[in-house]
Amino acid sequence: MASRAEPDHAARMDGIYGMQRHIYDLTRKYYLLGRDRLIQRLDLAPDATALEIGCGTGRNLALAARRYPKASLHGLDISREMLRSAEAKLAAYVAQGQVRLAQGDATHFDPAKLFGHPQFDHIWFSYTLSMIPDWRGALEMAINLVAPGGSIHIVDFGQQAGLPHWFRNLLHRWLEKFHVTPRVWLIDTCREIADQSGWRIEIERPYRDYAWLITLHRP
Repeated sequence: MASRAEPDHAARMDGIYGMQRHIYDLTRKYYLLGRDRLIQRLDLAPDATALEIGCGTGRNLALAARRYPKASLHGLDISREMLRSAEAKLAAYVAQGQVRLAQGDATHFDPAKLFGHPQFDHIWFSYTLSMIPDWRGALEMAINLVAPGGSIHIVDFGQQAGLPHWFRNLLHRWLEKFHVTPRVWLIDTCREIADQSGWRIEIERPYRDYAWLITLHRP
């Protein structure tokens, strides 16, 4: 069953990225910082299962597929338009069975039905929580889908505390054009999750707090 918010959000994302998807990877590499670091730190075992929630054009999944050729990778996105780019980019990996893609709402989907797995060893969000209206709901969904001993990895916009105010204001005005809202309470929310669940948390604020990298480890 899809969430009631899904159709509107899906249509909005398709409207924004129907054309943008063709230049998305070229333009975003200049300000979606920390994505490669996240992929490197996944450190996927040969038999690991991993899911990217909000896989977009498939850029991160392609990098992960090359780096971890024996892992089983999965990508979920609410935008049919973005998945068209992901399907083209990942066609060879999909044909080999290494990557599976599906459309769905990050806050409400059936992983067993979409991917054949009820849980995953690793789940990651790469600059997607700042785009998901119910980002806490997406985190809660991920928490329920991580297998024992697994982890959740997040990279997203920080608060740019170490950068000039004019830069932060300019960045936020630019992000608003794409319905992107840096989540002020993201670190606090992840800490609450870790405290309540007995998980271990790691937090980094690279590039003078431009980005936040958060890892939640399930016991």
